[in-house]
Amino acid sequence: MAAPSAGEQRWLRDAQDFARRALPGPAGLEAVLRCLRNVGGGALPLGYSFISTSDLQHQQHIPCCSHLTWSTNEFKEWVHQGQGASPMQSTLPRTYLILVGYLTDRRQENNEKVVDGCLYVKDNTGIIPCELLHFEFEWLESLFLFPSWSYIPETDQNAAGYLEILVDPVPVNAPKEVLPSIPVTYPASAKPLLTSRIPCRKSSKVTVAGELIRLGPLLCVHCKTFFFLFLKCFASAVCVPVLVQEPSQLAWYHVLQLGHRYTVTGLSMSSLKNSGQRIFVTSVSSCLLPYCAEQVREQPLDSSWQGESTESSSLETAEQLSGSLELGVEKEGLRATKESKIISYVGFVTKILNVQAGLFLLDNQVCLCLAYQPMLKSARGLRPGACVELIDVHLLQKPLVSFPFVVLGACLSSTVVLKSFSRLSIPYQPPASSGNLCLQLLFRYNLGMPLYLWLVSLLEMFEERFSCFFGRRRLLSSTHQNPGAAEKFLVPLLEAMVPDREEARDIYKEILSKVHQCPLQKYSPLNPPCQALSLSAVCHVAEQKSWESFSPSQLLSPMEAQHMGTQELNRRLAWSYCTLSAGSFQPRLVVLGVLRVSSKSSSLQLQDKTGTLPCVISHKDGSPFAHTALLGSLLQVENYQLVVERFLQTDFPSWEHLENPEHVRTKKTSVYLQFYFEDAKVLHAAEGQIQKGLRSGNSSSLRKKKDGSITLELETPEAKMLKLEDPKPDTHRDENCQGGQSSTGTTSCVSHLFLVTQKEGLMLRNYQLPREGQELQHSFQATVMWLGKPQLWSHPREIRNLPELEETGCDQEESTTQREALLLFMGKSLRWFPFLHQDGLYRFIVPCCSDLEVFDKLCFPPVPATFLTRPSCPLCLPVQDTWHLHHETWISCLPECQLAARTVLTGMDQRITSIPEVLSSSFTGSLVSFFGEIVERTLCASPKNEKPSVTVGLPKQKGNLLASDHSVKLSVSVAPGSSVVMDIYIIASYLQHVWGLLPGAKILFQNLERKISRFHNVYCTYIASSCVSIISLPASHLTFPNRPAGEASSPSLVFLSTLQPHLQNWTQARILCHLSCVLTVYLQWVCSLCNSIFKEGRCTRHNPPCPSHTGVRQASARVLVEDGTGEAVVLCRNKHVAAMLGLSLPEWEALQNCVQSSGSVSIHHGEATGTGCLEEPEDLVACYLRSLCRSPLICRPILLDFSLDRKPSKLLQPAPPQLRNFRCGEVEFVSKVASRPSLLCLNVEEVEQDALRYLNSERMMRR
Repeated sequence: MAAPSAGEQRWLRDAQDFARRALPGPAGLEAVLRCLRNVGGGALPLGYSFISTSDLQHQQHIPCCSHLTWSTNEFKEWVHQGQGASPMQSTLPRTYLILVGYLTDRRQENNEKVVDGCLYVKDNTGIIPCELLHFEFEWLESLFLFPSWSYIPETDQNAAGYLEILVDPVPVNAPKEVLPSIPVTYPASAKPLLTSRIPCRKSSKVTVAGELIRLGPLLCVHCKTFFFLFLKCFASAVCVPVLVQEPSQLAWYHVLQLGHRYTVTGLSMSSLKNSGQRIFVTSVSSCLLPYCAEQVREQPLDSSWQGESTESSSLETAEQLSGSLELGVEKEGLRATKESKIISYVGFVTKILNVQAGLFLLDNQVCLCLAYQPMLKSARGLRPGACVELIDVHLLQKPLVSFPFVVLGACLSSTVVLKSFSRLSIPYQPPASSGNLCLQLLFRYNLGMPLYLWLVSLLEMFEERFSCFFGRRRLLSSTHQNPGAAEKFLVPLLEAMVPDREEARDIYKEILSKVHQCPLQKYSPLNPPCQALSLSAVCHVAEQKSWESFSPSQLLSPMEAQHMGTQELNRRLAWSYCTLSAGSFQPRLVVLGVLRVSSKSSSLQLQDKTGTLPCVISHKDGSPFAHTALLGSLLQVENYQLVVERFLQTDFPSWEHLENPEHVRTKKTSVYLQFYFEDAKVLHAAEGQIQKGLRSGNSSSLRKKKDGSITLELETPEAKMLKLEDPKPDTHRDENCQGGQSSTGTTSCVSHLFLVTQKEGLMLRNYQLPREGQELQHSFQATVMWLGKPQLWSHPREIRNLPELEETGCDQEESTTQREALLLFMGKSLRWFPFLHQDGLYRFIVPCCSDLEVFDKLCFPPVPATFLTRPSCPLCLPVQDTWHLHHETWISCLPECQLAARTVLTGMDQRITSIPEVLSSSFTGSLVSFFGEIVERTLCASPKNEKPSVTVGLPKQKGNLLASDHSVKLSVSVAPGSSVVMDIYIIASYLQHVWGLLPGAKILFQNLERKISRFHNVYCTYIASSCVSIISLPASHLTFPNRPAGEASSPSLVFLSTLQPHLQNWTQARILCHLSCVLTVYLQWVCSLCNSIFKEGRCTRHNPPCPSHTGVRQASARVLVEDGTGEAVVLCRNKHVAAMLGLSLPEWEALQNCVQSSGSVSIHHGEATGTGCLEEPEDLVACYLRSLCRSPLICRPILLDFSLDRKPSKLLQPAPPQLRNFRCGEVEFVSKVASRPSLLCLNVEEVEQDALRYLNSERMMRR
């Protein structure tokens, strides 16, 4: 024999090193080398190296395979065959490793041997799970050489993988001897033992031989593992069940193959406790042998089984399964019930849909669900590319409307057989060994397949959207005392869908009954009751819905639009909105998101992985939203208003073209969410933000449910160190949104308590700070009152509850002005804008700081030092980006022990007036603050004197969708239906950071400038120091974007005499009056573009010529009315002119068309007969109008709805009552008559005799 070469010697030395580490003794190496030579045709595989199980697990991080006896061509052919299942996936790379080890069914756990029904390969270095397509029981505890195998690591590189044994292992030592001939009983003879009550001796055992017709799944209850097998007689259909529960026999599960013949020895009989059904049970001495006719002989049972009583104690553990696996089917109500079909199927796994839920895609068209059959082998081997055979599975067609695949469900009577392993390089995704929320809820609520698939889809959505913020483990965790966010979201939905649970799932019926019964047998297709779209999808769908239902003609009534010029028409269409609720979507939409605040837009936002959604949050009691503790928390909102603001750029020439989409140039939208905090549910609080011990000083920040449970607990001080700026979700880090202050730095911090006395709006300001440039930047400022002195804390959690207020009550002699400061918010500190409110007590926290003078060092004077002697100049303090704001409480909510401090602070806040006070002629203030409900909002052109100086010469601000030369007029009232209305004008550039200005919303307006027009009308304007806060949201039934200002459901019936002392306050009322005469009538056609007279189909303007070919008809009239207590002049426009003249719609249309030839017609009619007229005598239209105005039919009783004419044609100065003569027949009277008020007609109704008598009586009663 030739001496080994140097390479062979090195290889042998490495083999000896491996044997010393991994094999039990030196004799083992010789046997392994002998086996290698036999396999390799006498030569040692010098190109391969030995690897231990420990090195394989720790060094191999990608899937690989090893084929000891294959040539390169054989490997390429094997790879080529495996690419058919998934051509886009790479195949397993080949490694040149030799694997030697023992096959075992036991593993070590906590110094105890555990048998769980799985197989392992072990050596002296470690143990690794394995899967085999073929297994013999005598292989256990034998040393094997594995010629072909694949190692599949887990997707988590910190966890170990498993082995796929591709071909039968080669025994290193000689195989065990086969047992001699044994006596057996066939199922046909053994069946009567299970159906009769024949007593027999307790010590007798029976051996049964038959064909394996069915193999139940491995089941585990209370750490006890077992399974059922069914042996059928060779000559008939008679079969008997056998329960295998001895730990040493669980490896039989891997040996048994359907259709093969086996012999099982040492069987005893037992009966189920509930049903009394008898089954065969293996004993410790039982053996599983392949059936061989030459080695068995049939044995009669008469003599050996007499006198034995049945026993049920051996099934104690198995019986408990019925109580622990309480599975069932939900009651499907009135939905149509279908029955599933039982089929067999063979296919390739093409995709893992959800391994935690047990969902796999076969052949790209069929979904395999293993959730109803326990996966004790952790789905090892079920990788894309593997071939599986399904026997007796349930076929369910469209169990869920939104689920795209046909479903094959495996129950406890189904068998799943792995036919071949995958050849693709895809890591192993193991299901969770514990805390699997999918399966927990499936078992807890007895879900059928339709509800289970819907549950899985919701969980997938939840994990996809929010795991980057909180981490998958914390998001899906579930414990009895502390349910996770996903469970808090899902449980109420499931309880609503499954109000009554059915009886517990009877696993013995499912496995043993002749007539099959299981949860998958019947199902009702489910249409999901709700959906939880991503925030980007919510915005997209809301925009779609807003434009689908949008038509420009819907925003304006035809009677109103036909009299508008081009500019007014397009301006009225430029800004509109629509609101959507949860019920506007099918199925209804539940909104989920992490509450954030953006320093760019200074608005609250809900955020998920896909995007953000701005939101407006209010309290139902009218208090402002200031919960800084909620930042970073996951919220669920089901009762909300999803607002879509629509912005149009159009060039409609007239109302007749509104249905032509060609005149719409651009369409843009802005979507945001409005909801009450009481309607939000906190699913998950940011780390460290929930504190179990509630502080009494924050009682105003607590909201209680109807059952008394608190929905939000207050934050711990260290929670204020959280990163609050808009995070970009990082898919590579589960915890990225929880980043806070570095734990390596100091934990001390400095805090300072303050009271907000005034807050100004967010806009461009020119702050020339030492660290800033000269450019304008977005900012806001607030005037605050420092309370107490800065406090130093060794750790944020040590911050006590308002200790500064204990000093305030005893420090009343300290000058108030010395404790005032002007806080300047810029940059990232703008994120505090939505939380800062007047009368709120807040605390600044400076993290990682121990300098008590940190606030004083940053202050600077707002004016030159020569003016600092003035006491009204507080120091300015720029708020730093790293500071954190915490809302403590409100002044009105201070506890009893701090009443002294409340007394000192009361009166420092800004005075809130009322709208009637502001409208009063005796009011003298210039800056006003008041509450008001928006009645109407209108986009109008900005007066030249109202444009803010800061916007002059600046380009259009990014994000502002309204033109900078526009203003928004808000008509606000004291309460719904009130006739007292005031107008507020806001320049469009100021609205960039304001959400929620909708009709029906209650707003707190602060520091508006009060003005009086040249017509003596009081109005307010939004200036640099102004601020608005949303106090309450519009009612859900308010869906009209253009509700007329001051419109009430039933206007008050008044007398004209009562209008005189309160003329400024009346905006809409109703009078029963008599139309005395028509003073003026003016009909005209004007150009829609330039408002010149439009005559005979063209504009009359010549210098420069007008290109318009569209005219707009307009009409106006002034009439005199009286009600017995006074007189008034009423201005009527357009359709109301026809009502005053008593013309029908066809008559009015014909009259206006006649005016088109001349362009305009005017009538100036006096109060008495014979007063001169200015119309041309030959103008027939003018003659018709003159005769109509002189007709006695015009003078009649009418019911008139009116408002104050705030811009009369002539400015009428208040005059004292004058003497006037009145004649009644032959008698003449002289009386003092007050000056006539000017009114604007809103509606005219004819009055019948019966209605006239009723209204007269009502009027007299009110008088």
